[in-house]
Amino acid sequence: MEKLEYRMTMDAPREKVWNILWGDATYPVWTGVFSENSRVETDWQEGSKVLFLGGGSEGLVSSIAANVPHEFMSFKHLGTIKDGVEDYDSEQTKQWAGSHENYTLKTVDGKTELVVDLDVTEQDKDYFGKAWPKAMEKLKQLAEQG
Repeated sequence: MEKLEYRMTMDAPREKVWNILWGDATYPVWTGVFSENSRVETDWQEGSKVLFLGGGSEGLVSSIAANVPHEFMSFKHLGTIKDGVEDYDSEQTKQWAGSHENYTLKTVDGKTELVVDLDVTEQDKDYFGKAWPKAMEKLKQLAEQG
C-alpha cells in the first residue's frame, strides 16, 4: 500500500465544505469523477456500514472509522460489491482491505483547507492520481459558488 495525499483550499466555511462532501445532492456531483451516477448509502454514524456505489450494482463496502463533524471523516474499506454481492474474500479485495480514506478540514486564514489522504495499491495509483485532482476541483467549484 502507498499513501496518496491531496490538498485544496476553498473560500468557504468548513461547515459548507463538509455538507458538500456528504450531502445527498452534492456527493454524487463531485464523486461523479470516479464513477458516473455514484451514490453512498449510510447513516453517517461512527462504526456504521457504508456502501459506495456506482451507476450499477458495483462498488465498495466500508465502515466509518471516525466522524468528527466539520473536522474529520475516516473510512475503513472492507470489501467490494460485484453484481450486487458483497465480497470480502477474493484476492483482489484482500490486496487493499483495511485501507483508509481520510478527510481533514481545517480553517486557515478564514478559508477551509481540505486534506484527503488514502491508501492505494500500486495498480490503482495512476487512476487516483488523475481522478482525485479533478474531484478536488469539482469540490472547490461547489464550495465557492453562490
